[in-house]
Amino acid sequence: MVNAIINPKRHLDVLSKSEIASLQQKHDPITHTLFRNCALAVLSTGVDSDDGHALLAAHKDFKIEVLSSARGVKLKVENAPDNAFVDGEIIEGIRNHLFAVLRDIVYLQEQVTVWQANNESLTDMVFKTLRHAKALRPRKRPNLIVCWGGHSISKVEYDYSKEVGYRLGLRGLDICTGCGIGAMKGPMKGAAIAHAKQRVNNARYIGITEPGIIASEAPNAVVNELIIMPDIEKRLEAFVRMGHGIVVFPGGAGTAEEILYILGLLLHPDNKDIAVPLIFTGPESSKAYFEQLDAFIGMTLGNEAQALYQIVVDDPIEVARLMCVSMKNVTSSRRQHDDAFFFNWSLTIAERFQHAFEPSHENMAKLNLSRNQSIEALAADLRRAFSGIVSGNVKPDGIERIKKHGRYQLHGDADIMAALDKLLSAFVEQQRMKLSGHYEPCYELIT
Repeated sequence: MVNAIINPKRHLDVLSKSEIASLQQKHDPITHTLFRNCALAVLSTGVDSDDGHALLAAHKDFKIEVLSSARGVKLKVENAPDNAFVDGEIIEGIRNHLFAVLRDIVYLQEQVTVWQANNESLTDMVFKTLRHAKALRPRKRPNLIVCWGGHSISKVEYDYSKEVGYRLGLRGLDICTGCGIGAMKGPMKGAAIAHAKQRVNNARYIGITEPGIIASEAPNAVVNELIIMPDIEKRLEAFVRMGHGIVVFPGGAGTAEEILYILGLLLHPDNKDIAVPLIFTGPESSKAYFEQLDAFIGMTLGNEAQALYQIVVDDPIEVARLMCVSMKNVTSSRRQHDDAFFFNWSLTIAERFQHAFEPSHENMAKLNLSRNQSIEALAADLRRAFSGIVSGNVKPDGIERIKKHGRYQLHGDADIMAALDKLLSAFVEQQRMKLSGHYEPCYELIT
């Protein structure tokens, strides 16, 4: 364990007295606890674990304090994980991530009340959060590829994601992921090698997370822009507003949530002419995974949803080529809609996909997993179901709920429940739910 005083180099040289007070436990214990937990996750970068509850329990004596002086703000840490330091000096990338946490937690806590009082749209909230993080880059043509996929994947799948990232990087494309390990790290690592070969000196490796999940998906070492959104819904919207194309690698419940989110959006009639290239890909050994996923989508959302994506198996070059070609279509589409390259304002996102879902036992039981509604509405509630499962699997609050109240109960039509059971059982069998491999379901399905 390490005790240290850490100075910023890129973020937040100065904070106001009220901002500093909000991060001090005696003034605002809730905000301070949120900041502490996110900071601990960042300092634990490199630890191969997806159990946020266990991480917090293992570092009960970790402390962090915001110090202010005439020359700016500093962080004082006690009993910090030693893997974040080399010879007593904090690793530069982790320093940047730590102050990005401070930047986003301070800003979000100060601004959410203002936004709500002004009755601002949720999309405006997402835009302003990204702008505050200096993540929006005007006058740059579309080249940002969002990569989704699981943290609990096989070495073959990880190596494949890295090869896809390499092929994307050779074509000058930047990478945005959920910032963690597995299929979130692989594309960044591959692209970093390709960018070095191509002498790209301004490459972007953007990691977008949210407070509830950062402890289980700490930023990987390649991330050079860390952004913490207020909740999972704002995080998902940030991906699709900033990104220009989406590549999906094998994963578990979290990846299924992301897929259902983007499909639910693209099924909206207003989005039929919006260019959002979407490719599912993996090595030959993952072919069955995508067949299961495709069958689930066909059973629940139908052929219209299946037509929104391509499946490319064991061909990283083809994935990169398709994405590179698609960037021209995205550029034309943005110009046609008189839209910005750096933020997709034209994409319609219904409120059911924007409002934060609290995965309590009551809310999970109320989800409507039946066909007596629009396909878009079904996609939204299926997305929420997987979001709750992710919470019960890896988020500290969700794990506590399951321990206290037992498994979540999900209700729906018999055929939808059967398809859901088949998919989730495959995830468990393929060890896609937990890094440890041992998994106790946090849900039960009821018809």
